[in-house]
Amino acid sequence: MINVAIVGLGGIGNAHAQCYTANPHTKVVAVCDLIEERARKAGEAYGCPWFLSVKAMLKSAIRIDGVSVATAGKENGGDHYKPTMELLNAGHHVLGEKPISNEVPKAKRMVALAKRKRVRYGIDLNHRFTPAAIRAKEWIEKGRLGELNIINMTMWINNPNESSPHFHMRALHPHSIDVMRYFCGDVKKVQAFFKKGKGRKIWSNVQVNMQFANGIIGHLTGSYDAGGSYGLETCEIVGSEGRIVIREACESLEFYPRFSNEVETYAHLGGMGSFGDTFQSRINAWVEDLRKKTPPSKVDGKAEDALKAQIVIEAAIKSWEESKVVSV
Repeated sequence: MINVAIVGLGGIGNAHAQCYTANPHTKVVAVCDLIEERARKAGEAYGCPWFLSVKAMLKSAIRIDGVSVATAGKENGGDHYKPTMELLNAGHHVLGEKPISNEVPKAKRMVALAKRKRVRYGIDLNHRFTPAAIRAKEWIEKGRLGELNIINMTMWINNPNESSPHFHMRALHPHSIDVMRYFCGDVKKVQAFFKKGKGRKIWSNVQVNMQFANGIIGHLTGSYDAGGSYGLETCEIVGSEGRIVIREACESLEFYPRFSNEVETYAHLGGMGSFGDTFQSRINAWVEDLRKKTPPSKVDGKAEDALKAQIVIEAAIKSWEESKVVSV
């Protein structure tokens, strides 16, 4: 049995806890939150000791095999640094929430420390862990699309948050850019344009042009001023022999051959009903990394992937602010 702890018991932290509870190989043995009511309620809910600090949790005699860090903070990444550094310093394997950090220098220090300590450090980049994304990746690697030329990603939701000028870009699009990198590799150059939505104080809409290191070109459209019941996330990958479309992150996978009208469509691969199911899929993959003792460099959705996505985000912001194409 893999013993896990959870730091940060807001909505996402509790989602992690529920996923661990549903996994037959894991047991929640400790929870930690700075807010006493949250920590106590979580401890009662999951039948485990609760703590108000990582230091107190580490001083306990509880055996912990892995820790989820689901804190939030500014731009949803401001509170990750301190608890993650404490845990990594103690030699614990960590699954962090995205963004890895809203500040790239801190993200780099966390990644570097995990390497020095030789521990597994993953990030909840759950959009890449869907059966649809995994099958699309297999098709690409087998050459079914031929030479890749273009990737287009659209991701938008209704979010009224106005806490910082670039909250939308830094908090939402680690997912978008990670999926694009998952299929196409490292990004080389970025050009971005931002727009404030009606009545908004923040840059709530964005379009980003990208050139990947291998020559593929990409485009991201994102918004906190869109939404509705359908069309929240669409990824399109275009190659010399065909085209893949993934809709709603996980609900539909389509293959369009370039020289034929025979379209393949797969709905709800792996029984995945909707986006909410992606958390279980990602947690399960993390648990397997812990069980199999996957080498840190081989962890899927590792912290380095999240760091690279965050560097692209900062390049996009710089591109807009300085009105130029930015090399990553």
